[in-house]
Amino acid sequence: MKEKQVAVVIGGGAAGFFGAITCAQHDPNRRVILLEKNKQVLSKVRISGGGRCNVTHACFDPQELIKFYPRGGKELRGAFSRFQPKDTIGWFESRGVPLKAEDDGRMFPVSDSSESIISCLQRQAKACGVELWIEKGVIGCQKQGKGFRVELSDGQTIECDHLLFACGSSPKAYTLLETLGHRIIPPVPSLFTFNVPNSPLVPLAGISVSSAKLKIEGFAMEQQGPLLITHWGFSGPAVLKLSAWGARFLHEKNYKAVLHVDWLPDLSLEKIQEALSGYRQSHPSRLVSSEAPFSLPKNLWKALLEIATIPADLRWAAFSKQHLQKVSKTLHASTFQIDGKSTYKEEFVTCGGIDLKEVDFKTMESKVCSGLYFAGEILDIDGITGGFNFQAAWTTSWIAGKAIAAH
Repeated sequence: MKEKQVAVVIGGGAAGFFGAITCAQHDPNRRVILLEKNKQVLSKVRISGGGRCNVTHACFDPQELIKFYPRGGKELRGAFSRFQPKDTIGWFESRGVPLKAEDDGRMFPVSDSSESIISCLQRQAKACGVELWIEKGVIGCQKQGKGFRVELSDGQTIECDHLLFACGSSPKAYTLLETLGHRIIPPVPSLFTFNVPNSPLVPLAGISVSSAKLKIEGFAMEQQGPLLITHWGFSGPAVLKLSAWGARFLHEKNYKAVLHVDWLPDLSLEKIQEALSGYRQSHPSRLVSSEAPFSLPKNLWKALLEIATIPADLRWAAFSKQHLQKVSKTLHASTFQIDGKSTYKEEFVTCGGIDLKEVDFKTMESKVCSGLYFAGEILDIDGITGGFNFQAAWTTSWIAGKAIAAH
């Protein structure tokens, strides 16, 4: 009788489980071993979305979907035409876990619990015969003929025909992959908030605006969206998006940079000046600080006036041309000194990893070492917050699992 082929998947997270399940379901005769170095599996799934698990995003056009990936979007275009959010929704729903979309497009299990996703993945892995080996770290990996020899932390070795690395941004994994001939793009953090310790707005922690435009001095890209003032600086979708796109730039600058904030992104500087002039004419006796002529929180308006050095007792009748220029400039382009970063909630995403030029995205197989495959965050792929990183994990691991099974 012909011996069963063996596939080893390294990493008991979302990509590892999904890749192992896909492989086993497409080739029931193959032995699939899933290795996890820790006692607990799927730990990132458990904490994602505040314990609700932001499974994917309700964006069903691959051409639009790739715009949410600062790195890897171009390579994912073809991959998303094969397995995209609609397929993720269908996969979970057909296995008893319906998903729902929120107003911002993020998708969660209807149960609002990450345990629904974890239970589903564990149930499916067991049902299709995936062997889950926990507390089995990988300390060595050698190419052996057409297959591999994998050395484990407990002294065991496994010989396998195909090997799937799905272990996230693991320094140990990067070292092993370098010995197999791969180039690693140095990993740096993505998706973080900005520390602005000297911000005069810190006392307003908790106040947010629905739309602000942010730009980092010296970096070409800008981002617009909700902005939250925190007790350490700034957070919110606009900051997270900018941190993702500017991850490498900010890392090179040691997270010290000048941030420009446009508090009224839908108005030009001229339109802001016109609005201020009009308010001055129609409300001459009112205090400038008593009410904002724009849809800004009152305390934020007062703080921005202080930044513009406008006296607290100034009335609109005495609001000079110089005052107008100062206030309009502050509203249009306030500047703050970024000095450090903070991790966004419990989520930690990196950019960097396996150089995408060395991967065949039709199969997720290495172009450098045959029989070696990749999925998830170990690749130099990262998305902004909103379910995009999980979708990249589901897509790449599904393609890899299917390709291994086809051998």
